[in-house]
Amino acid sequence: MSDNRMTRRQFLKTMGFSTLTTTSIGAPFLGYGLRVEPEHVSIDRVTLKLPRLDPVFHGYKLVQISDLHMDYTWMSEDRLIRLMELVNEQCPDAIAITGDFVSWDAEPFEDGLVKAMQMLNPRDHTVAILGNHDHWTNAEVILRAIQRSGIGDVNNAIHTIKRGKAMLHLCGVNDIWEEHHRLDLVMEALPDEGAAILLAHEPDYADISSQAGRFDLQLSGHSHGGQIQLPLIGPMVLPYMAHKYSSGLYTVNGMLQYTNRGLGMAAPQIRINCPPEITVFTLEAPDDHKNA
Repeated sequence: MSDNRMTRRQFLKTMGFSTLTTTSIGAPFLGYGLRVEPEHVSIDRVTLKLPRLDPVFHGYKLVQISDLHMDYTWMSEDRLIRLMELVNEQCPDAIAITGDFVSWDAEPFEDGLVKAMQMLNPRDHTVAILGNHDHWTNAEVILRAIQRSGIGDVNNAIHTIKRGKAMLHLCGVNDIWEEHHRLDLVMEALPDEGAAILLAHEPDYADISSQAGRFDLQLSGHSHGGQIQLPLIGPMVLPYMAHKYSSGLYTVNGMLQYTNRGLGMAAPQIRINCPPEITVFTLEAPDDHKNA
């Protein structure tokens, strides 16, 4: 994998190309993309039937957020707090955060992240993993913020939610781009029984994780959906490890894969036909299990 991965410098060059592309789309669209669409968060509701889900978890509500990208320009502490309030309004049973808490700096935003994330109030638990930007800044700071917030760190680990003897496993791998992922550790810790959901920041990792044959669903972010999606063209620019499964729901080798468009933005900070997203999953057990 390391032979083909994009370096941080190459990523920045790609963002420079994206910035040049943005200037060519016209002033009206530019104004809309800079100030209007980024403010309009889409609540995307998705119902998924998981083959291993115990009937006791039928109707379970899992909310995913991703790519907060707290920074000096767009994602302020106040804006992030408002978004966390919006997450709570969905009445989640559990919350999954799939990485990239910050953009280009970590230390100045630690307390703000903690203040916002401490507001999250699911019935069961909130779990999180790191993304590439978290490692590019200071992963230790972000991990400390996660711990201070009372959020479960599932980087190369699992958190199991129980209802009696029934289990739902929320698993995670650390960032793939920076090669901190250890799926082997997850597999060693994962029981044979119960539905398993894997958090992996980069969506194209589904090609690997699906081969394990153990995960019902992978949740990812990273792509931001491209931020700019044009009719008949699609996303203008996509990052490394997000070209195949850039936005929405897919099936990969029998495993469901969902890519969230994120709440924050990378440079250029603009969204057109690609609004920020909070995903509300309703999990369903197979019909034969429900009637058992």
